[in-house]
Amino acid sequence: VPKTGFDCTSDRDCKAGSRDTRGNGVQTGKCVKYSAAEKTCEVLAWCPLELDKEPPNPPMLADAENFTVLIKNSIRYPKFNFNKRNILPYVNKTYLEQCVFNRITDPDCPIFRLKDMVTEANEDFQTMAVHGGVMGVQIRWECDLDMPSSWCVPRYTFRRLDNKDPVNNVAPGYNFRFAKYYKNGNNEETRTLIKGFGIRFDVMVFGQAGKFNIVPTLLNLGAGLALLGLVTVVCDWIVLTCMTKKNIYNEQKYSYVDDFQL
Repeated sequence: VPKTGFDCTSDRDCKAGSRDTRGNGVQTGKCVKYSAAEKTCEVLAWCPLELDKEPPNPPMLADAENFTVLIKNSIRYPKFNFNKRNILPYVNKTYLEQCVFNRITDPDCPIFRLKDMVTEANEDFQTMAVHGGVMGVQIRWECDLDMPSSWCVPRYTFRRLDNKDPVNNVAPGYNFRFAKYYKNGNNEETRTLIKGFGIRFDVMVFGQAGKFNIVPTLLNLGAGLALLGLVTVVCDWIVLTCMTKKNIYNEQKYSYVDDFQL
């Protein structure tokens, strides 16, 4: 495909072995006809060259919004020797076969419908599926280990991670390429290059756990009492040094005794 720097009139204009990182292949050193009016430097590449087109709208797999996915997640807090997973102890096979995550009715179900996850992020699945996008599935574990372990449960949130700025809209969404290689009837190696647009789901896990410990409690209590003692010293110094009526405060605070009164 002709592009700036690759047009030519003879083989001398084409450098064999030269490559452009944004081109389609390595130059062979030959100048060939592209059309009746144009010539271009030949490159060693798969034929035909890829033509960048807009993805189909509506998307080809529109019904994928009803697909479900099971997310399995395990956490460990080694300091407290505590382990747990998001498939809670009361969940059995029968429950898993029929449950779908719902923030109100089934907040502990680890099976999610794709459309529901996108909707939770205030996005539309069909619109997002055209150019693709990246969704973040956030699993938060906030555990107070002084309480029963059944209180330590995951909380799920969803948000879109890729940029959808209407102004800066170059290369929007998410896509990737992959190829299938095979040999045709003439025993020639052939490939089918597929550019796929879709929604990628990134699972992010974070959280914290805590448990009562008497040692830091005593340290904090001792530090607090020491600060209380320091407060009186600081206040006395401010009143007796910086205040305009410091002499009056000084007379009230201290009593002076003459020698003859002893």
